[in-house]
Amino acid sequence: MTATDTLKARYPHVWRRFTPLETAKRYAWFLAIVLAVVWSLRNLDITWVYLLDAHIQAADLFTRMWPPDWTYWEAVVDPLLETIHIATLGTIVTFVIALPIAFLSARNTTLNTVTWSAGRFVLVASRSVNTVVWALIFVAIFGPGPMAGIWAIAARSIGFMGKLIAEAVEEIDRGTVEAIEATGAGPMKVLLVGVLPQVLPVIYGTTVYRWDINIRESTVLGFVGAGGIGIELYSSINQFRWDEVAVILIAIFAVVIVSEVVSATVRQRIT
Repeated sequence: MTATDTLKARYPHVWRRFTPLETAKRYAWFLAIVLAVVWSLRNLDITWVYLLDAHIQAADLFTRMWPPDWTYWEAVVDPLLETIHIATLGTIVTFVIALPIAFLSARNTTLNTVTWSAGRFVLVASRSVNTVVWALIFVAIFGPGPMAGIWAIAARSIGFMGKLIAEAVEEIDRGTVEAIEATGAGPMKVLLVGVLPQVLPVIYGTTVYRWDINIRESTVLGFVGAGGIGIELYSSINQFRWDEVAVILIAIFAVVIVSEVVSATVRQRIT
């Protein structure tokens, strides 16, 4: 008798991670995902022949970008600063609006079911519309310029910040709140003393993190007339001035790196 036969005789029941039914379900999900991807690709009407020389076109594009036209740098500075201002002011507006909505959207601080539903509706509506779409709407309202960009950034960010803050409010320590309520404090006092201090690190961290995201998103708002560096980028692309495009992309990359460092440093000190 071989060693394998001995093991089989000693351990007749072999351990399996999944039951046959669970294994069948896993294969069914995998097959469903593959079919969904294939169905999506068939309905996208992709011209696959264009992929054959895509690497050649990409290499040609990078060749035209190099070397960058550094004399164009002076024309980039002001729009770049405008982009940073749009992101910063949009984040400030977001903070002012999102904070009360977050408390209305948290089950333990909202007034009633109606206010909770209204708060959640605002958060969902804000997140369901892309920043560029918000920019198109506000360009129609305010006209082209940075004002449309500021409100586009704010309209998109409210749902992001409000949701994270509301979830943090729902996870606070109830013991602290009950202790303050036992002293006879009113609802506003309880909110300011018992709830707000517990979620301040989340509020600060989320605000800085959203500002970092808004720096990136505001770089493309100029494509739809909402101000910022996107206007210069759109103009250079349309004129096939790829050496100028290279300068703009390098400038955007530098600003994003700086904002990432600032965001990470601030959030690290907060936590």
